[in-house]
Formats: sequence, structure tokens, C-alpha cells
Amino acid sequence: MIALFLYKKLIFNVRLSMMKFIQTFFILFLTLSIYSQKDSLQVGDKYWEDQFYINVTYNVLNNQPIEVAKSGFSFGFSGGYIKDIPIVKSGKMAIGVGLGYGFDSFNHSLNLVETNRNEFQVNNTITANKLKTHIIEMPIQFRWRTSTVNSYSFWRLYAGVKLSYNFNNTFSYNNASGAKVSFSNISQYNKWQAGLIMSAGYGTFNFHVYYGLSSIFKNAVLNGNPINTKVVKFGLSFYLL
Repeated sequence: MIALFLYKKLIFNVRLSMMKFIQTFFILFLTLSIYSQKDSLQVGDKYWEDQFYINVTYNVLNNQPIEVAKSGFSFGFSGGYIKDIPIVKSGKMAIGVGLGYGFDSFNHSLNLVETNRNEFQVNNTITANKLKTHIIEMPIQFRWRTSTVNSYSFWRLYAGVKLSYNFNNTFSYNNASGAKVSFSNISQYNKWQAGLIMSAGYGTFNFHVYYGLSSIFKNAVLNGNPINTKVVKFGLSFYLL
């Protein structure tokens, strides 16, 4: 009985090892087949241009209250990955859906007041008045390009919308005595925002613009009037295959 049990266990282990070997071989074969197919693509075949992207921008606070002076130098950058979904066989038109991270820094003259009434003040004398934000972004694009499966430099025009979720925002400034005042994750900040995006150019370097459709604040007022500040960005996009 013991010998029979050991025999059956040995057979079971051998079969299990063979199954693992077959699975490993199949996965390796499938991977090699995919790469071989990619290398053998001909002009006119359907192809995907999944890409990593990096945006570097100069930021502008648009539609500011009239009491607010012009903002100082503001900047931002973002990066992520876009999944390419061709909608024609040639691959020259596609839909791109992405996921990424973005950081923005704004110099401004809106002075946040710690109050339950969600009020702001204007103070053009305080220094180092900044708003810094961290977001998760999801760009959705219609993509047109002159590329082929064997070309890596081509004309492109990508346009669509970008949805963003703010997971951290910090308002900080130095008061008259030089002490730093800071507020984080205020309730007035609009965590969900949307805007129009467009990237156009040739090769790696492309002009990029973002036009915010959503106000960055909700239920925020200045001298009794609602604040409808929106973000506009100009800069460059870099696409890496």
C-alpha cells in the first residue's frame, strides 16, 4: 500500500512538472510570436502607438476677479501612459485613453482666509504666495497622425479632453512678519476638474495647450462675488514609444 501511494505521488509530481513546463513553453512561444509578428508588419497593417507622455507647461490663472493683480510665474508638468486604440486599418486615426500624474505651481495674490464662509481676500503685498496641486489625470484623445508601422517621426494632431482628480492642494504665503502661513486640502477647492487639450507637432517635440472648463474653486467668494478662476496651460509635449 505504501509503495502504491508513493508511486501515485511520483506520477502526480511528474505530471505537474510537465504541465508547468508546457505552460512556460506556451507563454514563451506566444511572446516570441507576438514580437515576430510585430517585426513582420507591413505598411498598411493595423498597429498601435502606445506611448509614455511628458508635458511641461507655463500656467495662467484665467478669469480672475478684477481686484486681483496679475499672477507671477507659474509652471507645471505631468506624465503618464496612453493606450492607443486604432479606429482605421492604416492606424492613422485612433482613440487614446491615458492615465498619469500632474503637478502645478501657481503664483497668485489671492489671500486665503481661514473662515467657515469660504472667503478670500486680496493682498498684493505678501510674498511667496503660492498654490501647489497634485492630481491624477486621465486624457482622452482623438489622434490623427501621418505615421506608419515603420516610421517614428511624423506629423500628429491629438485633441480631446482631460479629466483630473486633485488629491492634494496647498496654499502658502509669507505674511508681513515673514512667517509662513499654509493651508492644505481646503474644502473650497474643486477636486474634480475637466479641460480641453491639444498637442500638435512633428517628431518628439510638440506644442501643447490645456484650457480649463471647470473653476478651480467651488463656493468660494471674494467681496461677496463668486470666484470663477480657471487654468490655462501652454507648453510642450514629449511622446516616447
